[in-house]
Amino acid sequence: MVLMESSQKLKIGDRAPAFSLSGTDGRIHSLKEFEQASAVVIFFMCNHCPYVLAKLPAMKKLYDTYRPRNVAFVGINANNNPDFPDDDFEHMKKFVSDNQIKFPYLFDESQGVARSYGAVCTPDPFIFDSGMRLAYHGRIDDALSPEAQPATPDLAFALDDILMGRMPSGGFKPSRGCSIKWRE
Repeated sequence: MVLMESSQKLKIGDRAPAFSLSGTDGRIHSLKEFEQASAVVIFFMCNHCPYVLAKLPAMKKLYDTYRPRNVAFVGINANNNPDFPDDDFEHMKKFVSDNQIKFPYLFDESQGVARSYGAVCTPDPFIFDSGMRLAYHGRIDDALSPEAQPATPDLAFALDDILMGRMPSGGFKPSRGCSIKWRE
């Protein structure tokens, strides 16, 4: 495991890069299908990372809380590296089933989507507003290690602001997690 902090490639106000990716549900999902959402949360994640596993309950709670408010959620796994077989597409299907994940979980087989967003770690969350413009990129909460307990739900605060028509305050607070396992 290589610890990384997210960095900013996309800037606030940039349009969400398009994608069309295979989901664990057997469907192809594209960014276009979420255009009617009030906001779109994209989690770059994987199956094996202890940081993702620690944040999974918070991610599921965010989904349960904000989905009724027309917020779309998407997980994208870019770890397509033969050295990490636990993150392959078949294991993604098992991960969704075992963890009862309700949002689409997509495989970025080429790793091009992660590169276009500037994702570098897992989890690495992005929120786009109803115009598909970046409104937040940063951490889920202030617990920066798997064993830490969060005190500040940064992503929930950002979603509340976005849904109220305000830009999230507080500036960029990087996420921390395992590095995306790039193929060379």
